[in-house]
This record gives sequence, structure tokens and C-alpha cells, in this order.
Amino acid sequence: MKNQDENKVSNKSYRISPDDANFDIYVLAGALAGLSVDMILFPIDTIKTRLQSPSGFRKSGGFSRIYSGIGSIATGSAPGAAIFFMVYESTKSLLQKNFPSFNENHRAGSYILAASCGEICACLIRVPVEVVKQRAQANQMNSWFVLRTTVKHTGLKGLYRGFSSTLIREIPFSAIQFPLWEFGKSFWSRFNDRSSQLDMCHPYQSMICGSIAGGVAAFLTTPLDVAKTQIMLGNFGAQNEIASPKNYLQTFKIIYSTRGFKGLFSGAIPRSIWISFGGAIFLGGYEKIISLLS
Repeated sequence: MKNQDENKVSNKSYRISPDDANFDIYVLAGALAGLSVDMILFPIDTIKTRLQSPSGFRKSGGFSRIYSGIGSIATGSAPGAAIFFMVYESTKSLLQKNFPSFNENHRAGSYILAASCGEICACLIRVPVEVVKQRAQANQMNSWFVLRTTVKHTGLKGLYRGFSSTLIREIPFSAIQFPLWEFGKSFWSRFNDRSSQLDMCHPYQSMICGSIAGGVAAFLTTPLDVAKTQIMLGNFGAQNEIASPKNYLQTFKIIYSTRGFKGLFSGAIPRSIWISFGGAIFLGGYEKIISLLS
């Protein structure tokens, strides 16, 4: 009987409680999950970026050289994801442990605050990676050339072009995705083992919750993503790059005047598909890695 119970638990995702949390596991699990999803789904991300480019899909490269810019992902994806989950898990644990209301009546608030803190910290690494990646994707260039050209024309601050616009996109995205994911897992775990006090669900269930949460959040925040992409792309390589639009309001006006309302949802389908698959791999993989390392 004991062996059956142990096997039952081993086949589910096990979440470390705040009291015995080992954040080295969160860092490693986040890094591996982040790198895996970005490398696997990079071609879809390239297509999405080119659809949103001011130059248009064909002029940005269409379906050719869809791995342009993958070098930046190979070096920057893991650290960004590791930092996010370290901050997310530690902030969530801190809030739920020290403020009972966050663990009882306002759990969604702890997820939103934790995810927001995680995004702010992760963007310190993620934004330079994103700038280089998207410019390489839209111009069919390698990451190293894009990095040197960006620094040459705008200095190191050019690598943080669109930092605020990225936060404006990422915080609402995470505020939708993570509560949906967490509540989905919690709801499903009740049907798996009603007698258990642990928040457990099967890895495939966590993947499904992550996929749904990611797809919904991706579609709803597409206009923010379109504006962010165009801000980051700027007038790449031009001497007047620094003078190109940098804020959301200005960029929204340009998009609407040139492409109409549908322009704000450019790339919504590939973005939703990409992040839906990504949510399954990223969040499901993250939970699975934690269960293997715990």
C-alpha cells in the first residue's frame, strides 16, 4: 500500500512549500524550461515578428532564414527565465507565508504581484536579448552584427530601447497567464487527490493549464506586443534611429493610421499558437523539472 501511495505522488508535480523552498531548483528549472521553449518555437516567433514589422512580412524576409537571431536566444533566454522564476516563487512564498489574506482570500493578488516583480527583474536581461533577436529576425542578420550595429549607432542604451514598452506588455500578460495557470492546477488537483494537502497535479495537466493560460493571455495582449515590436525595431541601422517613435501612444496612432484596427492584431494567430505551445512546454516543463529535482 505504501509503495502505491509513493508511486501516486511521484507521478504528480510536487511543489516545494515556502518553509523548505530550495531556490536553486527554481533557478535551474526556470533556466532549462525557458531555453527549451525559446529554441523549439523560435521559427514561429520569427514569423510573428515579421508580420508585425513596419516593413511588412515579405520585405522583412517572409519565410526565409527563420533562424536569424537565434544566437541571442541561446545566450540570453536561460538567465532571463531563471531570474523570473526565482523572483516569482520567492515573492509568492513571502506573500502567502507572511500575509494570510494572500494565501486565503486573495491568492490571485499574490500571483499577480509575484509575476510583476519577476517580469521587472527578468526584463533587465530579457530586453537587450529581445532587441537583438527581433532586429535580426526582421533584417535577416546574425545576432553579433545586430549587437555591434545597435551599440555603434545608439550606445548601450540602445539595447534597452523599448524597456518600458516591454514592461507594459509583460506585466498585463503575466497578470492574466499566471493566475489562470495557478488556479487551473489548483482546480485540477482537487479531483486527483482530495485527501492531499499538497497542490499537486499530473505533469500533462500542468501543461494543459499552461497552454490555455498562455494562449488566452497572448491573444488579449497582442496590441501591446505589436506596438512593443515596432518600438524595438525602430529605424535599425539608420543615423536617425534615436528619433523614431518610442512610446505606445505615438506608435498606436501610426499603426492605426497606416493599417487600421486589424494592424493592432497583426500576428495574433501565430503569437497565440506560439505562446500556447510555449505555455505547455515552459510551465509544464518547469513543473516537471521541479518534481524530478525535488
